[in-house]
Parts: sequence; structure tokens; C-alpha cells
Amino acid sequence: MASCANPLQLPTASLHALRRQAGRGVIPPPRPRRRPRSAAAAAMDSGGPSPVVLGCGAINVDYLATVASFPNPDDKIRSLELKVQGGGNTGNALTAAARLGLRPRIISKVANDAQGRNILSELQADGIDTSYILVAEDGNSPFTYIIVDQQTKTRTCIHTPGSPPLVPEELTKANLSSALDGADIVYFDVRLHDTALLVAEEASQRKIPILIDAERKREGLDELLNFASYVVCSAKFPQAWTGASSLPVALVSMLSRQPKIKFVIVTLGEKGCLMLERSMTDASEAGEIDAEALLESLQKKVDQSSTIPKCIASKSNLRISVDGVGSISGRLLLGTAEVIPPGELIDTTGAGDAFIGAVLYGLCTGMPPESMLPFAAQVAGCGCRGLGARSSLPHRTDPRLAGY
Repeated sequence: MASCANPLQLPTASLHALRRQAGRGVIPPPRPRRRPRSAAAAAMDSGGPSPVVLGCGAINVDYLATVASFPNPDDKIRSLELKVQGGGNTGNALTAAARLGLRPRIISKVANDAQGRNILSELQADGIDTSYILVAEDGNSPFTYIIVDQQTKTRTCIHTPGSPPLVPEELTKANLSSALDGADIVYFDVRLHDTALLVAEEASQRKIPILIDAERKREGLDELLNFASYVVCSAKFPQAWTGASSLPVALVSMLSRQPKIKFVIVTLGEKGCLMLERSMTDASEAGEIDAEALLESLQKKVDQSSTIPKCIASKSNLRISVDGVGSISGRLLLGTAEVIPPGELIDTTGAGDAFIGAVLYGLCTGMPPESMLPFAAQVAGCGCRGLGARSSLPHRTDPRLAGY
């Protein structure tokens, strides 16, 4: 490869190629910004150990019943299909991460019953380290009944918590230290919040990045957000948490309130996702733009004919402002979802968890957001093609992920 004395000067071959393309009226698009490669990602590329993600939160058994349509009160109906498999936000997200190539560990608790043993064996089969999951001799493991409506393609969940719950005193200092040793990122779904806070405090002291799944307002969430590096949340959460009038206003409000957070992603189901990423440097006042107007400009650029996930990004380092809230320096990214043919869409259970598992992978391997958002959408789309949260989660070698 030709060397360049001036770092701003292109090699001669590259200049010739640019001139040829310019002569044909074609100018290549700028390459997306890539996150700095972590030591773990570099080791993975060279055949070394994969990055480690530690998760703390919900693992349970899902009882999934597909029905023709959701029953009315006092109805008696038959299921069209029944499946029993592992579930829970943490269990699902880290199963997705494991199949993509990360090395997950989980802090949680089950009982020594048939359900608990099935939870552990299923996680272990996907290569997840379960040695930090406590097993109670008494009580019950958590489980969820899920009714999958074939007509509306929706699901309804009825959850029974595990008993007795995990308390911080059960997580010894030695086990906490061991669980965090070598971890590249820590993930919380905001269950087991007292224990999660203990883990977050220690992870923060070790300067390990933290990703929070803000599905909805829960006890302990506000305290955990103080430690967050990244947040992925459901469509309703930002406005519910901030009281903002619109989604882009809520995202600016979230980053204004939480200066440690590097980005917030909102998952929007079939409408894709929206990401507000903070810049490392302050933008000038000259580049100021209203958050809602910026989102509208991105929405106009969406290719409505495309069926594969895409990402439309604003310019970098804008001053994104909201009247009465303030402004942050950063950029807005709009991700589209895969358009799944109706005959292939089976169940959306765990789609958000699959998305988060892919985001964890993207962060650990240095994916730029322009690639990470479509990649995560593709992983989530794969997961919607089978009954339950884990049946159709892809492995990294899946041909559908070859382009990422």
C-alpha cells in the first residue's frame, strides 16, 4: 500500500480512482465513523478470546401458546401451538449476544425446581456462564405465560416472579469481583434492582461501560441511570420518564439530565429505531438545529421501497436544541426495520431483547452506529420468525448477517 508523507494526501492510485469516478458523475459517499477498536475486539479479530458481557436481571421460563385470536372474557379456546423455552430480558438479550460471538455471564437467581434446572441448562447450551446464578433450595423459579395472537401478531404476557428474590447480601464480594473480572460491558434490565445497583457501583469504579434496558419506569431505574454509558429504551419510555411533548424532545431532555450517557436508542417496532448520540466536543452555536425539525428532515430521506434495515444519519456534531429544555452537541440517527413478509412473521416476543443483544455485540466489536442499528434490526427481524424469544435468534455465521 502506498505511503503518504502528508496525512491529508491520498495515494496516487486513490486519486486516479476518484478522478475517474468524478468524471462519470459519481462521488463515493464518506465512510461511516467507526468506534475505536477495543482491545477485546482486536483480540477477537486475531482469533483470541471473545469480549465478555456481564448481565444482571431476569431469567425465567416462558410458556407460549399461539391462538387464532385473543380470547374474550369467559371464553374457552384451543391453542394452535405450544412451546416451553427460556425467557426473561437478560436471558434473551445475552442468548442473542452469545450466538453472535460474545461470552456472556449472568447474575440472577432460580429455584432448585424443574423450571430452574431447565433455565440453567438452556443458557449453558448457548455457552452462557451460569456460575453466578444462585440456586435456592426452596421457592419457585420465575415463569411467564405468553399468549401469541396469530390474527394481530401481538403477544400478551402474564408473569409470576421467582421466590425468594435475589438480595444483595447473597452476592458475595468475591463472586461480584470474579463476575466483573475481564468484563468489557455490563448490562442491566432493571430487575433485581438492589443487587443491580451494587453491581453497577463496582462496575463504575472499574470504569466498565454500562448499558441499561429502560423498558419502562421501574423501582431503582433512576439510580441505575446515573451509572449508564448507554441506554436502549422502549417507544413509550422517554416521554413517560421526562414528561416531554414528543420523542425527539424527550431524547434531548434525557441526555441533558444524564451527562454520562453517550447515546440513547429508542426501539419503535416495525417503525425502526431512533438514536441520539452525544458528541465528544461541543458544537458551535452556528450549527444549532431544532430536534423535531431534524427528525422530520431524516424521515423525508427514508426509502419507503426498501425492505432491509437502513440507517439515515444527520451531520455530526450539531447543536441539537429544544425550547425550554436546552441543547446537546451530537447527531440524530434514524434506523428502519426489516419489512418481514406476513407469512414469515410468527412472534414478536423478545424482539427488543434481540436488538439489545446485537447492540452489545456492536459496542464490543467497534461497529459504527450506521452499521450497528441496521445490524441490530436484522437480528431482531430474524428473531420474529419463530415462536418465542430464542427459537430463531441467528448465529453470527447466518447468511442474513453476512453484510455487516
